[in-house]
Amino acid sequence: MAAGEPPRTVAARAEETRRPALVMQCIHENKLALCAALEAVADALPDGVCRAECLRIASLLVPLLRQAHAYEDDVIFPAFAAASADADPTIRRLRVEHVEDESFADEVTEILLAVGHGEPIGNAEAMGFMLRGLFETLRRHIAFEREHVLPAIVG
Repeated sequence: MAAGEPPRTVAARAEETRRPALVMQCIHENKLALCAALEAVADALPDGVCRAECLRIASLLVPLLRQAHAYEDDVIFPAFAAASADADPTIRRLRVEHVEDESFADEVTEILLAVGHGEPIGNAEAMGFMLRGLFETLRRHIAFEREHVLPAIVG
């Protein structure tokens, strides 16, 4: 703080520092809610799946991930790079995970849309494995960001 700097400016700067982390926490909560929904579908296989829920999840999954990843690219990663001298390898890793997650989410969305539109579940075990693979990967990614990235950007 510069000598004579008004306290409001200090508070505003502190809020600017916290805001990206708060947005990321909200994004994480939305992702975790979708993970819980995916898990519920997987647990309901083969006969208890709600087709409307499959359509709801399918409509949200890819757009949510793309928006989250864009925010990370535009706001979180630059803040992380500024806060941590050795952030580059971590950022590269997370960007690769984003591409993989979106690709996996595209595949899951296709299956959810098919089921949601009334197609029979051909192989419940394979579908459950796919759903679990996606939500477990997303949960691990979120845990890593919460443990390593968010603390660095909040300082």
